[in-house]
Amino acid sequence: MKTDFLEPYARVVGLAEMAALEQLAHPLAGARVLHVNSTKEGGGVAEILHKLVPFQRALGLDASWEVVEGDPVFYQCTKGFHNAIQGNVVPVLEAHLQAYLETNERNAVRLRDALREADFVFIHDPQPAAMLCHVPDRQGKWIWRCHVDASRPYRPVWRFLQDIVKDYDASVFSLPEFAQSLPHPQFLVPPSIDPTSDKNRELSSAEVSGVFERFCLDPEIPLVLQVSRFDRFKDPVGVIEACQIARKLTPLQLVLAGGGADDDPEGEAVLREVHAAGTGDPGVHVLLLPSDAHTTINALQRASTVVLQKSLREGFGLTVTEAMWKGKPVVGGDAGGIRLQVVNHHTGFLVRTPEGAALRLRYLLHNTEERERMGRTAQDFVRASFLLPRLVTDHLSIMLRLRRGDGDRIELPARNGRHGAQ
Repeated sequence: MKTDFLEPYARVVGLAEMAALEQLAHPLAGARVLHVNSTKEGGGVAEILHKLVPFQRALGLDASWEVVEGDPVFYQCTKGFHNAIQGNVVPVLEAHLQAYLETNERNAVRLRDALREADFVFIHDPQPAAMLCHVPDRQGKWIWRCHVDASRPYRPVWRFLQDIVKDYDASVFSLPEFAQSLPHPQFLVPPSIDPTSDKNRELSSAEVSGVFERFCLDPEIPLVLQVSRFDRFKDPVGVIEACQIARKLTPLQLVLAGGGADDDPEGEAVLREVHAAGTGDPGVHVLLLPSDAHTTINALQRASTVVLQKSLREGFGLTVTEAMWKGKPVVGGDAGGIRLQVVNHHTGFLVRTPEGAALRLRYLLHNTEERERMGRTAQDFVRASFLLPRLVTDHLSIMLRLRRGDGDRIELPARNGRHGAQ
């Protein structure tokens, strides 16, 4: 065990929990675990894997991470899959489907030895899913990890993907309502954040206050923040509208901070829409940040008064957890995994419209004691439910369950209740 790697986590979650985690990992010592996704930078999946893989190594597993290689047609196809799984009517051209299958075959050939010899292969989202079809001599268990909201997929696209992922040994979804009918065990595992990373570690007051001068923000005006990729499902234009409504009665400044992902061809178009919506409004600040701007995002979240995540669809929403870990109440869209984190009136508010978001923003900006109470509750909730050691525990439990051949569908993490939204 790499105690130097694990020690910072023990200081956050306690020695007893880390000892239990090491005990759980012991039977899997030396197991070859391979993760495959679509990008090393940008988006929540890459962010999780940057920490999950070395954590598994520190526990004695032989963990590694590979990325599929594709051309623009492949990524256009998989972006269509992403949107269709989350409910958009997105017919996918036959030529794009063919490019998707051919790209998966090429990557399976390139990675064949690693894929064939691994004891456990975690395939993340649709992009690399079809590689399974090209490794007939695989030795280990293959798990398809769906990170997006699959509760109401566009059926023609889902039927295509279902015909592929049905042959996996198991699948993992973030919420019960995301799970689809598949002929294998299904596990329910929300993602988590790393409390020791640059994005979540404690910062000095100078680091936090420095973002006001760096980005020409007014330290005397409450800061409302949304951090996300520039993606229509994150509803950045709706965020601008909500803040403009709220600002008619309450002073505030809005920061939309984010960037693109290597596998998202729509990001530039969405960014143009955001700039157009905020043109001429000095209270709207759009920050296009590089994928490694972790300390900057951390400082912005700590400098904010209230954090927004007004997503229309959301697999989980790591930025919600990040903000809550920093003691901030979150006004979040009543969608997907945000419901798992934002407990109405306790850790923030769930909303469905710009008008509802504006109402909750005004309430929080006017009620300091209530805002601080929600922030403390939010931080405690993240500590108990959404930190990296819990995610590692869930992955170990899945691998042990599959190794034993125990096929029942189980729900690993604790759940919170859901309340209504505006």
